Amino acid sequence: MTNKKGHLGRLALVTTTLIWGTSFVILKNTLDSITPAWVMAYRFMGAAVVLLLAAIPRLKMLDKSYLKGGFLMGLCLAAGYLVQTYGLDNTTPGKNAFLTATYCILVPFLNWILMKRKPDGFNIFAACLCMVGVGFVCLSGTTGLTDINIGDILTLCCGLFYGLHIIATDKFVDGRDAILLSFVQFAVAAAICLALAVIFEPMPQHMPAEAWYSIAYLSLMCTGACFLLQTWGQKYTPPSTAAIILMLESVFGAIISVIAGQEILTVGIVLGFMLIFIAILISETKLEFIFKRKRNI
Repeated sequence: MTNKKGHLGRLALVTTTLIWGTSFVILKNTLDSITPAWVMAYRFMGAAVVLLLAAIPRLKMLDKSYLKGGFLMGLCLAAGYLVQTYGLDNTTPGKNAFLTATYCILVPFLNWILMKRKPDGFNIFAACLCMVGVGFVCLSGTTGLTDINIGDILTLCCGLFYGLHIIATDKFVDGRDAILLSFVQFAVAAAICLALAVIFEPMPQHMPAEAWYSIAYLSLMCTGACFLLQTWGQKYTPPSTAAIILMLESVFGAIISVIAGQEILTVGIVLGFMLIFIAILISETKLEFIFKRKRNI
């Protein structure tokens, strides 16, 4: 039974990354009809409603610690998604997927700054390798630094907020109900995005049905359903294995972007994707899957 749950857990994580991989192309197409802050406001509101339904029996546990943790997590989440979405509006889905994934490299260094936990040699080597990969992705096909796509830069910046979100989650999730805490953070993120949309962006008018379908998919599947699948899958999957599987999000994002005709792959971009993927693999797993296999031989 345990082995069966292990296989199902891995399948749940792969399914999660596949759904996330589709979100880049879908979101890119949605931005043709609605501005980024409004997309995120609708997306987080939908996700908050889904999690509220699951959190109703837990609402009696809601206290200041949930509100504080949820607020900080929601603030980081809203900032990360907004910057990533504005970046996606100016770059391709595949590049957006891989450059977003570089937040995995930043987390050990943010932990060093905020929590005084010094990164190890794997983290430092991975960071250097990732920088080279980012250079190939951002500069391929350009004539110099002045021609770097603003969307690529914004996407890289979102990694900082995602890294802060991971640290905040690690700090506040301990001893608290994950579903209730997630509901609070999604509600906070929705409020922030809605406020920014009302202030800085025009109210959406005459949105096509396809845009509403896309927003529903992003809310229900890419946020609500994926949260549940990821939580359940990681319960029955070793952390190092889960980390490797979750990296498939960027791979699926790039593949789907190519299939959809929104990505033109050059040798430099492919090389950059590979270096970023290897860097994340090293940073997340410390290559334990290789060393463990050698010890077992």
